[in-house]
Amino acid sequence: MSERDTYDVVIIGAGFSGVHQLLKIRKLGLTAKVFEAGEDLGGTWLWNRYPGARVDSPMPLYQFSDPEIWRDWTFTEKYPGGKEIQAYFQYVDKKFDIKRDVSFNSRVVSAHWDDSRDQWTVTVDDGRVFQGQFLSLCTGVGSKYYIPRFKGLDAFKGEMHHSSRWPEDYDFKKKRVGVIGTGATGVQIIQEIAPDVAHLTVFQRTPNLTLPMRQQKLIADEEEKVKKDLYEISFKRRHQTFTGLHFDINPKLMRDATPEERALAFEEQWEKGGFHFWMGSFADLLFDQKSNDEAYAFWRKKVRERVPNPELQEKLAPTQPPHPFGVKRPSLEQRYYEVYSQANVTLVDISKDAIEEITSNGLKTSDGVEHELDVLVLATGFDMVTGGITSIDIRGQDGITIKEKWADGVRSYLGVASATYPNMFWIYGPQSPSSFTNGPSSIELTSDWIIDCMKFMKENNISSIVPTAEAQHAYSELVDQLGAVGLWSRAKTSWYMGSNVEGKKTQMLQFSGGIPAYAKLCNDSAVKGYDGFHLKTASVHA
Repeated sequence: MSERDTYDVVIIGAGFSGVHQLLKIRKLGLTAKVFEAGEDLGGTWLWNRYPGARVDSPMPLYQFSDPEIWRDWTFTEKYPGGKEIQAYFQYVDKKFDIKRDVSFNSRVVSAHWDDSRDQWTVTVDDGRVFQGQFLSLCTGVGSKYYIPRFKGLDAFKGEMHHSSRWPEDYDFKKKRVGVIGTGATGVQIIQEIAPDVAHLTVFQRTPNLTLPMRQQKLIADEEEKVKKDLYEISFKRRHQTFTGLHFDINPKLMRDATPEERALAFEEQWEKGGFHFWMGSFADLLFDQKSNDEAYAFWRKKVRERVPNPELQEKLAPTQPPHPFGVKRPSLEQRYYEVYSQANVTLVDISKDAIEEITSNGLKTSDGVEHELDVLVLATGFDMVTGGITSIDIRGQDGITIKEKWADGVRSYLGVASATYPNMFWIYGPQSPSSFTNGPSSIELTSDWIIDCMKFMKENNISSIVPTAEAQHAYSELVDQLGAVGLWSRAKTSWYMGSNVEGKKTQMLQFSGGIPAYAKLCNDSAVKGYDGFHLKTASVHA
């Protein structure tokens, strides 16, 4: 039986967003095909199989909210590791036969809109061509990895791996390992492999202002009671808080609290762990420098208590903050700072002694030292938020690629669609709340809105929908204005702002107003008949 080539919806990506879209589209009675560049389900959890990979949102919130799914699945940890998330996707597949509608090892290279037919033509890297009325981009925020242009990168004779292209099985024992980068990925890898390697050299440009994870095992019997009593409540609560977690920002300003009140609040949030100290703190933490400085001083004190060496204290928790606290998404750690007290670990400050070149035997810094390595780990991040979309040749009504359109900055309407690209939506992408939130909270909110839009169009004989230029301009200006209110731009290199990638436009890439405000904007548009969009009625043929 030959594969059909026309669907109602073409979905790119088989992670949380793609699977959620597929399940919802099936319930609408529409046809869909998912194209996934990898060999299995999982999205970012398929690609990022490095040691220590772990979620940073607590259970039960980092999963699908459908009771039909969570009723029969119980995670074993509050913050599950990557392998357990991969097993979760296999469970979901077994329950709903997801894979029957997925084409694996299929990288979409182009998607072109035909205005005369109100249809997308999608081409896969093996030459196959498909059509769909709708194009759903479920590429996530971190699907295009990034490697800076290090001199001599091809000269290294040892093994070299980017964190998002990790080999299935790998043994670090008795090897000299270098890790470039101390973002979330770097932190997880470093604390995981440090006990096993012969020697670990960490190349740090900017200290990571990490927070304690407070990991804990989940007991199955106790979780069953929590499911019965609290799961439904927790999932409803997600869309009522700024981050889509079960707690919210303290509405009180730090400057209005007494010193004693601030001290007790900081201690309470710190002990709770996770993102409580970041997104459960006083309302002005991310907007007022003086308040932020006080939070940083508390953070610095807590970290230095765990680092006995004064020189390392200054590198890991410097007297002067490298940037305001929290303007980069904090990483959650379990034993990160204790690692640097190990005799087999060296921390190199490359803001002082820059990477000069990669050599055949390792890495040479500007102080003339050559660090000899057997393995080089590139925890250098991603072309975040936009890279997964701009890496595809997407052309809309005017034939211009979205990469060209966004060269001078992202522009969208409601963080789900872009003018001149009809019937194209994205989830957990540019100008949505995305990484300011718990992933599944933001994903399900946006995905449901898109599904409702498709349903409305089918019921009302509408063949295409596209943002107006005016609505797009107004929304994008709002995203910029919200970003300017905070301290975000004071980080020299931040993927929130696109400044981690050489040559990329610096701008706030995400909606920083929180989930409730974002949901209201989206819902207000829908209630008004999708205000801000141009709707085209389908032609009726005799």
